[in-house]
Amino acid sequence: MPYNCSMTSLAASLPFRIVHTVCSHDCPDSCGVLVTVNEEGRAIKVAGDPAHPVTQGFLCGKVAKYLDRVYAQSRILYPLKRKAGVAKGPLERGHEHEAFERVSWDEALDAIAARLKSAAEEFGPEAILPYSYAGTIGVLGFGSMDRRFFHRLGASQLDRTICSEAGGEAWKLVYGKKLGTPTEDFRLAKLVLAWGANIHGNNVHLWPMVEQARRNGARLIVIDPYRTRTAALADWHIAIRPGTDGALALGLMHVIFNEGLEDREYIRSMTHGFERLAERAREYTPERVAAWTGMTAAEIEGLAREYATTRPAALRLNYGVQRTENGGTAVRAIAMLPALTGAWKYRGGGGQLSTSGAFEWDEAAVRRPDLAMASPLKRLARTVNMCALGEALEVQGIGNRGQGIGGAEADDAAEAPRERLPVKALFVYNSNPGAVAPNQNAVKRGMARADLFTVVHELFFTDTTDYADYILPATTFLEQTDVQGAYGHYFVQLSQKAIEPPGEARPNVWLFGELARRMGFEEECFRDSEMNLIRQALAIGEDGHSTRPQMEHITLDDLKERGHIPLAFHRDPEGRPFQPYVSGTLPTPSGKIEFYSEKLAAQGLDPLPGFVPATESRFGELAKRFPLEFLSRKADNYMNSTFANLDGHRKMEARTSQRLEMHPADAAARGIADGDAVRVWNDRGSLKLTALMNPSLPAGVVAGKLDWAKLSADGENVNALTSERLTDIGAGATFYSTLVEVEKQGIGNRE
Repeated sequence: MPYNCSMTSLAASLPFRIVHTVCSHDCPDSCGVLVTVNEEGRAIKVAGDPAHPVTQGFLCGKVAKYLDRVYAQSRILYPLKRKAGVAKGPLERGHEHEAFERVSWDEALDAIAARLKSAAEEFGPEAILPYSYAGTIGVLGFGSMDRRFFHRLGASQLDRTICSEAGGEAWKLVYGKKLGTPTEDFRLAKLVLAWGANIHGNNVHLWPMVEQARRNGARLIVIDPYRTRTAALADWHIAIRPGTDGALALGLMHVIFNEGLEDREYIRSMTHGFERLAERAREYTPERVAAWTGMTAAEIEGLAREYATTRPAALRLNYGVQRTENGGTAVRAIAMLPALTGAWKYRGGGGQLSTSGAFEWDEAAVRRPDLAMASPLKRLARTVNMCALGEALEVQGIGNRGQGIGGAEADDAAEAPRERLPVKALFVYNSNPGAVAPNQNAVKRGMARADLFTVVHELFFTDTTDYADYILPATTFLEQTDVQGAYGHYFVQLSQKAIEPPGEARPNVWLFGELARRMGFEEECFRDSEMNLIRQALAIGEDGHSTRPQMEHITLDDLKERGHIPLAFHRDPEGRPFQPYVSGTLPTPSGKIEFYSEKLAAQGLDPLPGFVPATESRFGELAKRFPLEFLSRKADNYMNSTFANLDGHRKMEARTSQRLEMHPADAAARGIADGDAVRVWNDRGSLKLTALMNPSLPAGVVAGKLDWAKLSADGENVNALTSERLTDIGAGATFYSTLVEVEKQGIGNRE
């Protein structure tokens, strides 16, 4: 029976209906979700779509309990305005309503429009900063009507680099496009190398493929400083030191070249710059790399041989690797390994970082950057990097400061007045920067400014709403219509609205369309419906089919009927399996896989991968003051900070919540025992946590979990310690290049 019960006679007899939606949270799996809705219009069940080749009828622990989120008593259901005289700042959980009063949507939107107009007139429209990321990754929810609105307004553009830009740009420097081994083909591998990838924790629909491969004799090797769920289940867990991944990749290359394990035929036909890379790799002997990574030389040699001689070998690389100062270069080096061994030639081999490059949406039609020409600026606005929000708010604007390779570039980036423009209005949606942005104390100081007008579109009270002037109620993916690709598979999916939003919650498309009307924007595009936007994203032609590459077979009617449709190259995976980077011309300057980058050379940058220890690492001068490397890790049962407010999800994370995990040797050297109250600090801030011994951590490394600051004992979270320093490639966040010191509470504590 089809999931949508399209048989008319049967559907008419059922006391419920089943609607196909898509989980829009920031996860590679982009699961098809079937929502059962009763006669009263209430969702009573969510389940994985059994027809989806990746979802396979089950959901992760986060989304399996999703109705707890949809119907939570703590949801924000109406527009709220800060009460007169109530200062911005942390609010006690459960008492947030005491700081706000309910207003109508008309009152809220009229007031917000008036304040945005005022800020634009007095300081220029670039004094207005939107801040959003992947609270939803649906095409419409992530970036459509909102981008149109801010382009037309002339507001500052946001360089959205916090999560994946460094790794994504690095992968594209090697391959030109973000493609990878199909998730379903990992079951054919004889070796799965999970590099910084907690598959079992946050890529759970790949796990059955890995398990099937292991039943057929494959080995699972995990490279990760932390013993994740995946590492605990591995055949070999390699707990390297944080930020040394690039050195290890170069060490593996050294062994591969030294022992002649590379695939010369593949290298000759498909790659550029091999000789130069081989020369660079000679510097990275196993002994030298062992001193950086904490491995032994024998372990490095054994890993290189196993990876290079096992066929098929599948590499699952995830984005944690790139969140260090030299993380882009590390990803670039790791990404080269399947090309050196010819792993792409074998079905089930190769690698995957992201598959998002396969989905060629018509973003220009959806986001309309041309509307900037109708703004008061008559050009694209300056760009502010989201990873430096604290600096942007605290020092009155940063323009294009510190952008790495691949960062967005605004016109006349060096023009000092534009770089120093104050941020006078902040519009937050799809994100919780009060919790997730680095250098949290600087962010909080900036958001507490009395002269900063802040609007937050949210489902719950968060660390960010505590600083809002207006809070607007948002929708879940059950309450809106969207279209979605994935960064972990090759299926286009339609997410249909399953239920009406509770209270007065409204989706992004409606919100920014209404604001545009109140701002006096007359362009017809601001009246586009969700379905019109989906047609534009797919570039539906006169014959009803998409005109976008690899989507030409897709129609809206088919999407409504089937829920998910594979991209053209993935329609017959058994008869014509998709294997990227095996033949043909690649979208790189040379048309080949690039070991040597002429693009980087032209910019005066190192065209070959190399390893330089991070400023904040055990190898730098700062380690004399702060000798411990800090992992600000993510929880298995939250999605960044999403779900962290729900009691059911918090219970699943109870063992490590508000804990600082330490190696026993590091704890003993500081007189700390398991269960002691400790303070962890650096020059940016401090945290009060409880010590938890973890002998699986590398010595010299401590770990704490991302959580909401307002739910901690001292109103801080791990980002009180992280910096706004940017990555070498892509201008991303360097969360995992952080040094700290730890002391037992009550013994010589600094204030």
